[in-house]
Amino acid sequence: MGGSGQNTIILNMINSIKKSKLLNIALIFFLMVVIAVFTSKNFLTKFNIQSVVRDLAFVSIIAIGQSCLLLLGELDLSVGKMSSLSGVLSGLMMVNAGIPPAIAFGACLILGACFGFINGTIITKLRLNAMVVTIGMQGVYGGVNLVITKGKAIVGIPEGIQFLGKGNLFGVPMPFVLTIIVLILVLFLTQRTTFGRYIYAIGNNRGAVNMLGINVDSVRVLVYALVGMLSALVGVLMVARLGASQPSIGDSWVMNSIAASVIGGVALTGGIGSPAGALLGAAIISIIQNMIVLYGVNIYWQTAVSGVVVVLAISFDSIGSIIGARQKRHKALSWKQEGVK
Repeated sequence: MGGSGQNTIILNMINSIKKSKLLNIALIFFLMVVIAVFTSKNFLTKFNIQSVVRDLAFVSIIAIGQSCLLLLGELDLSVGKMSSLSGVLSGLMMVNAGIPPAIAFGACLILGACFGFINGTIITKLRLNAMVVTIGMQGVYGGVNLVITKGKAIVGIPEGIQFLGKGNLFGVPMPFVLTIIVLILVLFLTQRTTFGRYIYAIGNNRGAVNMLGINVDSVRVLVYALVGMLSALVGVLMVARLGASQPSIGDSWVMNSIAASVIGGVALTGGIGSPAGALLGAAIISIIQNMIVLYGVNIYWQTAVSGVVVVLAISFDSIGSIIGARQKRHKALSWKQEGVK
């Protein structure tokens, strides 16, 4: 079958299953902002808004990458540890080896892509469950991190790179500027390229895509590599923000990245959603966490709230799928009964 025929079939598959929930999610986000504005006088202060936007950037980039995997019907639970290890390696390069920040930055992005590539290769070549493998690799990356650092932070990060984490561009925190750039690039990849159409098609019906002669495993590995690179980017940005390589960063990013994607309309079963929804989902989570702080609630409740949000988001997604399946069965029975009559 020719390439144009394959693309036509895949486009038809995508158009038949793609559901846009972005408007509803944007309305929920707007409602959350309105509630925050009217219930806390400190929400709209310049310091608080910049703080929320800066914090939002880190989990958003992870969530954008995680959403691409969820579109395949898979996920990566090692993103936090890949971020942490990449940040530590960047610190070692800049501080101990004296490597210029720009070179260290690029090298860590490549290393992150390699980490993701390893994850994807193990999963595809050995036909293993993604969740199980990435839980194991989380231990590997975390263990290497501790061996290298012995649990201690690497300080003395050059000021030349700290602008990426601490600086602003026209009043907008640099991490968020980079988040928007990443989102634009990933949206172009997923929405405007053949590779992106393959991602949606694989998430919808992997068997059918295989029958078209498309190398499904190659697509999966490349998406894992993309997630690894974005995880490394976040790790380096956090190092730039803190001015030190902390071996403990990224512990909460795994759960929040999954929650943000699901809240943003990305189906856990694959094939439905958009990376833009992941950014909106991350924004909703960030506002909830910020409201907890502004209301004077114990900050440790943030973890509990994040867990509740994950469970609710997954539950709503599952309930929606169950209702949709029942409606399809009901319609099928109705047509069958009408046919009998």
